[in-house]
Amino acid sequence: MPLPLPTATNHAVVTGASSGIGMALAAELARRGHSLIVVARRGEVLEELKERLERQFRVTVEVRACDLSDPDKRAPLLEELAGREISILCNNAGIATFGPVAALDPTYEKSQVQVNAVACHDLVLAVLPGMVERGSGAILNVGSAAGNMPIPNNATYAATKAFLNTFSESLRGELKGSGVNVTLLAPGPVRTEEIVEEDKTFVDRLVPDRFWVDTTYTARVSLDALARNKMRVVPGPLGQAMSVAGNYTPRGVMAPIVGRFYAKLGEGQAEG
Repeated sequence: MPLPLPTATNHAVVTGASSGIGMALAAELARRGHSLIVVARRGEVLEELKERLERQFRVTVEVRACDLSDPDKRAPLLEELAGREISILCNNAGIATFGPVAALDPTYEKSQVQVNAVACHDLVLAVLPGMVERGSGAILNVGSAAGNMPIPNNATYAATKAFLNTFSESLRGELKGSGVNVTLLAPGPVRTEEIVEEDKTFVDRLVPDRFWVDTTYTARVSLDALARNKMRVVPGPLGQAMSVAGNYTPRGVMAPIVGRFYAKLGEGQAEG
């Protein structure tokens, strides 16, 4: 079933819309004529996005500055969305850490679980009943190729994305024939634009340029996959390789290999 058509009353919701894939998803949805509710912590960035998209695509964009890691702060948003006509939900907001859990900030690790897993689950629960009742809707959950395998030195992130990966594909099975599409986006490394050498971070230098995928391309192919109700879309060669490795390589073999790579990311993060 194709994506719900934009109407005068419905809206697409994009979380984490202040940068990266989220901003690209918002722009691609606006290009396709959908009015939006964009969500992120940085309200000033969202206001700039609103002005640009409304001017360029003649759609309506509503800004909701919200810290999704805080249950009390996201509660009003959930209540609002449960009462709105939400045609598309793009659960994109996410944060990550690198390094051994014992050495990381416990508060931030808990926030990571809230943003990457609990808030996504809450948002689906808020909008899904309305979609099912209307017999029309679409949910794009941004999981990760990292959710296919155990990853030492990226443990909390990998675990939260494993939850979202499994939840998405399980939910899709429940909704067969309901008119509600569910697609999992499981990307590898994604960047907004080409970066000159002197501006590259440690992560940019560690992952070769040919493995990075453009956010605009990622948004386009993801929404196309959602329109086809495809189970999973994995843009980019590294994401595809990680998906294959996670599904077919014994975990006892894979974990030490990827763990060493993510340990380097943690060292670079600490140095930065």
